[in-house]
Amino acid sequence: MKKSILILLTLCGTLAFAQKKVSGFVYEDANQNGKKERKEKGLAKVSVSNGIQVVQTDENGKYELPLSDDNQIFVIKPSGYAFAIDEFNLPKFYVTHKPNGSPDADFKYKAVAPTGKLPKSVDFGMVAQNESKDFSAFLFGDPQPYSLEELEYFRKAIVTEAANNKNGVLLGISLGDLVGDNLSYHPPYKEVMKEMGLPWYNVIGNHDMNYEAKEDLYSDETFELNFGPANYAFNYGEAHFLILDDIIYPDPRDGKGYWGGFRPDQIEFVQNNLKFIDKDKLIVISFHIPLFVGDEQHFHPESRQQLFDLLKDYPNILLLSAHTHFQTNQFYTEDQGWKGAKPLHEYNVGTTSGDWYSGEFNENGVPVSTMRDGTPVGYAFLNIKGNQYELDYKVVGKPLDYKMEIYAPKVVADKGWNTAMVFANVFMGTENDKVEIRFDDGEWKPMVKVKTEDPSYYAAVQKWDLSVTLLTGRRPSNPVESSHIWSAKISNKLGVGNHKIEIKITDMFGRTFSDTETYRIEAKK
Repeated sequence: MKKSILILLTLCGTLAFAQKKVSGFVYEDANQNGKKERKEKGLAKVSVSNGIQVVQTDENGKYELPLSDDNQIFVIKPSGYAFAIDEFNLPKFYVTHKPNGSPDADFKYKAVAPTGKLPKSVDFGMVAQNESKDFSAFLFGDPQPYSLEELEYFRKAIVTEAANNKNGVLLGISLGDLVGDNLSYHPPYKEVMKEMGLPWYNVIGNHDMNYEAKEDLYSDETFELNFGPANYAFNYGEAHFLILDDIIYPDPRDGKGYWGGFRPDQIEFVQNNLKFIDKDKLIVISFHIPLFVGDEQHFHPESRQQLFDLLKDYPNILLLSAHTHFQTNQFYTEDQGWKGAKPLHEYNVGTTSGDWYSGEFNENGVPVSTMRDGTPVGYAFLNIKGNQYELDYKVVGKPLDYKMEIYAPKVVADKGWNTAMVFANVFMGTENDKVEIRFDDGEWKPMVKVKTEDPSYYAAVQKWDLSVTLLTGRRPSNPVESSHIWSAKISNKLGVGNHKIEIKITDMFGRTFSDTETYRIEAKK
């Protein structure tokens, strides 16, 4: 018990508020000049926060909040309104208040300069917009470039394609590790993201932190300079989006490295924010490190349970994470501490950097970078329909309905002991999917979900070890057990000749996709 209390106190940091306040108006900026004018109406019942407390504006659009010397004051965008965006497509929804600047004297990457006094009224202008209840959002996992060359790979492989594939998409979210430790790449990353032409929201990752910080509260100072708050929220249609920093740095257990989890002030922000969210809303929560339920080594269990307890009365929730550089779907139940009426879904999104820009170069001059579980590099779509959602993973350079890779032998013998297998790597595969196979136009039969390495990826890695000449690019990481592989025994009883393998997926959303492969049966000599 004493150890838990000590960790909790350590996570709190120095958060005491001085006896100061900030006030102002949220208003409809009719002429879009960024200044509140007497004739412009205030917007009532709009949430405003200092990062912990959340209040709503009165009938005149006025708010008032406690103020410390280290605050991001921000508005939680209501549905039907938009903020102005800056040249990098970042919404202008916050004001930074750090009169003394960031405590960054020992930081490698400088952060916020002293901001001076706030104006007497801190006002936020918004513009009315039509928002459909049915829309999509881009989800980008870990761009994570460690060089400007890798940032260019990200632009060529991901951004250019996605920017031309945004029909019905209203916004995008990058799920952390925007760069790879070198925080001077944050501005070039923003330059690349200009091409998307959509309001873009960013999550902090463990590779976006100030490693010189002595307490977690100050590990996001350079992120705040470049992107604003690390914890915030906004609404679109019938969906409420919540962005959270879930990296505790330094790890309070040993003062080194990082630990997944939330500080008490973050949990308090979530609690205060949810007070104003209707129970029938779709709640979409984005953070970087997956919750690792059952793995206490990687995530602070008490704060995870606190988050679960705050969410239990909301029936429509989706959790989004990245970090792992493979792709998984988890469904939490009472066995994992979740007390909601139905399982809680966490989608751990595949990364836009794939396996850290490894592998041979493709025809576009970009590393293939297939992930260690066999998921090809790509990005995801969150498709929202009212307060419900669907998910799609888009493999770069492939049509949207490319949902699996089939691995099968090219030729088998018609006699003898047959050990050959067919494997289907269903990139978005979940425990709630049905995967079936048939040969030629025969009967559909279920495939078996297995825990194994992706054989196609394993073969690609073996090429690097078996080649007698040095291959271009960087050797991929070794394969890991994939969570979305199905298998079946291949048939060698169909007669000599060419035959078709057809695999059909019925996914968790009731959608059906199929793909085919061919093989040959030859007479055994």
